[in-house]
Amino acid sequence: MKLISWNVNGIRACIRKNCLEPVIENEKPDVFCIQETKAHPDQVDKVLHDYEHHFWNSAKKPGYSGTAIFSKIKPKSVAYGLGKEEHDQEGRVIAVEFDTFYLVNVYVPNSGRGLPRLKYRKTWDNDFLQYLKRLEQKKPVVVCGDFNVAHTEIDLAHPKENYNKTAGYTQVEIDGFVNFMNAQFIDTFREFERNGGHYTYWGQWNNLRARNIGWRIDYFLVSKSLRSELKRSFILSIYQGSDHCPVGIEINDEID
Repeated sequence: MKLISWNVNGIRACIRKNCLEPVIENEKPDVFCIQETKAHPDQVDKVLHDYEHHFWNSAKKPGYSGTAIFSKIKPKSVAYGLGKEEHDQEGRVIAVEFDTFYLVNVYVPNSGRGLPRLKYRKTWDNDFLQYLKRLEQKKPVVVCGDFNVAHTEIDLAHPKENYNKTAGYTQVEIDGFVNFMNAQFIDTFREFERNGGHYTYWGQWNNLRARNIGWRIDYFLVSKSLRSELKRSFILSIYQGSDHCPVGIEINDEID
């Protein structure tokens, strides 16, 4: 099974720029997870015709946040949000259940310029981890999306300049992500690539993408029990159209 995740920074803009089709046609994912849709399904859901099953979790605030999953495989069940009112107004989580694992698509809150949501972010990370562990009591978990954190120095181009100053690289956010690792979730990309210089997000100024001055903040994590089923994990930086690029994994979906 091939899974791809992408923060598209507005699916309507992405459609106008024709940036979805090349990913679908070239990569042929079985499941395509999208973050930051900034839309409701009635605005754009006449796309991705190869995917019979469409699931949307849109923010109550128009043009903000939001997640979606497009799947060729019919899931056994679908759930939206964390089940907590304080977290479930922004359309940040969708979980679909397949035969052998749960797939969770997440758009983790950004702490914001000047870090006004850092305290909330700490609460979010803790509650989201507890949510994943509850799912894991039933089946292994694959979780993908924009986690809005570069959790080691090699995950961003300028760690010293950004540490404890910039959203996505504060100790609070780093600790929150490390808690996922301590809870036996695996950062799949680092299972295959130990070197730096591999990023998934670049600011839209000063030609940062062309200069590869970026951050790795988009991930696929899997339960430790799925490690033996993981075939590869990859970053698709060739695809344009967003300030993020797609990421993906291939995993055996016929687990004994």
